[in-house]
Amino acid sequence: MHLRLIPWFFIVLNFMEYIGSQNAARGRRQRRMHPNVSQGCQGGCATCSDYNGCLSCKPRLFFVLERIGMKQIGVCLSSCPSGYYGTRYPDINKCTKCKADCDTCFNKNFCTKCKSGFYLHLGKCLDSCPEGLEANNHTMECISIVHCEAGEWSPWSPCTKKGKTCGFKRGTETRVREIIQHPSAKGNVCPPTTETRKCTVQRKKCPKGERGKKGRERKRKKLNKEESKEAIPDNKGLEPSSDTPEQRENKDKQQQKKRKVQEKPQKSVSVSTVP
Repeated sequence: MHLRLIPWFFIVLNFMEYIGSQNAARGRRQRRMHPNVSQGCQGGCATCSDYNGCLSCKPRLFFVLERIGMKQIGVCLSSCPSGYYGTRYPDINKCTKCKADCDTCFNKNFCTKCKSGFYLHLGKCLDSCPEGLEANNHTMECISIVHCEAGEWSPWSPCTKKGKTCGFKRGTETRVREIIQHPSAKGNVCPPTTETRKCTVQRKKCPKGERGKKGRERKRKKLNKEESKEAIPDNKGLEPSSDTPEQRENKDKQQQKKRKVQEKPQKSVSVSTVP
């Protein structure tokens, strides 16, 4: 009889019988290997043993062997633990251990994080990074070498000398630039960000209010000199005095007494006349 003539429910029925026979065969194999197989298991186990733990897992759970001392116990987990990667098969989903130098992995050939002392590069864990790359001790990865990048120079500043922009002939001018990209450990170091050069300006007097510190000091000295000249009495035509300092002091005291007597108001005397 042609296949298209067979009703669909017979096909479905035969398929279900096939699946049941496969499960029964797997159960018989497990019972032969583990005589203490129990069906009343906990923790996601489909079948289990009192000695070895889980022997098979419920659908979509991953089977993994955990070592406890010298003994290995099977457990069923929703996802594989760190250091393992999961693989799904038609009859079982299991967790497989990553390579020895790999801390976490996607599969046996692609690591996502390396153990201490190794650097990650393209899914592999290396003792040292390839040429043209450098090790990043923070992320433990091999990264590209980054060189320093500096921006454009600014215009030159006005020519100055000791903070002034006038009253001199030769001074200095400065320009600056910013760092756009800082280098990595093996990258080229950054160049200077400041430049200074000598400059010459036409000599000119500073406008009022822009005199420097030295200019103000010169002006103050000039004023003090003029005041000291005015304070010195003109002794031209006078004979030099030969008195001693004590004699001059006595004379000054006598002159002061005379001035006080002269400054006292004289009493007015009224004279009355008898008619």
